Amino acid sequence: MLHLASRSPRRAELLGRLGLDFGVIDLDIPELQGSGEAAADYVRRVAREKAGAGLLKVVAVPGAVVLGADTEVILDGEVFGKPVDAEAAAAMLRRLSGRTHEVVTAVSLVSAGREAQAASLTKVTVAPLSDADIARYIASDEWQGKAGAYAIQGRFEAHVERLEGSYSGVMGLPLHETATLLRAFGVLA
Repeated sequence: MLHLASRSPRRAELLGRLGLDFGVIDLDIPELQGSGEAAADYVRRVAREKAGAGLLKVVAVPGAVVLGADTEVILDGEVFGKPVDAEAAAAMLRRLSGRTHEVVTAVSLVSAGREAQAASLTKVTVAPLSDADIARYIASDEWQGKAGAYAIQGRFEAHVERLEGSYSGVMGLPLHETATLLRAFGVLA
């Protein structure tokens, strides 16, 4: 049975688009970038840690396969995690304003005898944001719990000038890469 090691409703929605039944494992994995750890390596490591921790919770289930994922916004090599408050969110949005940043999402799939990983890199160009644009978005509360302080599938999409890569990857689960991994594990036909 497939299990999603994530509390993210977006990831569950995206995984559901593949037409699979799956369980959800609620985990609280620390997301701290190591000193000197490259941004892409950090994203891959966290996805792997989520999948591994999830597998430990369902290891007694015959045929258990666990999917873990992590998404991060990266600007100039700096990982923009989830903002701690509205002020931090506004600061992130000011830095993203009028610039192109990267969104990296790593997906790890593990079972008792196998592990595989894939990642997507998407370039997102944000239109210049006025102070009023930022204030309106912060007031919507959509930024809460979102890497880089925005949800592309919500109001913020109106501020995205260009996207090169995986829209679903920016949402939190790149469906092409995920489907490829699931086929390799025999979970998806």
